[in-house]
Amino acid sequence: MSNLIDDAEMKRILWRSRRGLLELDLQLERFVAEALPGLGAAELEDYRRLLLLPDQDFLEYLNGKSLCPDESLRAIIARIQALQQ
Repeated sequence: MSNLIDDAEMKRILWRSRRGLLELDLQLERFVAEALPGLGAAELEDYRRLLLLPDQDFLEYLNGKSLCPDESLRAIIARIQALQQ
């Protein structure tokens, strides 16, 4: 796990990474397993903010159907997308 956060906070992030849409869950599952533990402080904060988005918007951004209006979240979205290819 990341040295930037404690176990309790990591559990909260993991819990919030479980979403209501199966397709979104599947995309985040790999990211959480492979990339989340190695995120830097800024990326981790961006991921936390990303988790605040409504599921449908989040999925559209990940699938490239819409461009996230928050430019600061686009890098973490691209990182999640890269694991899907």
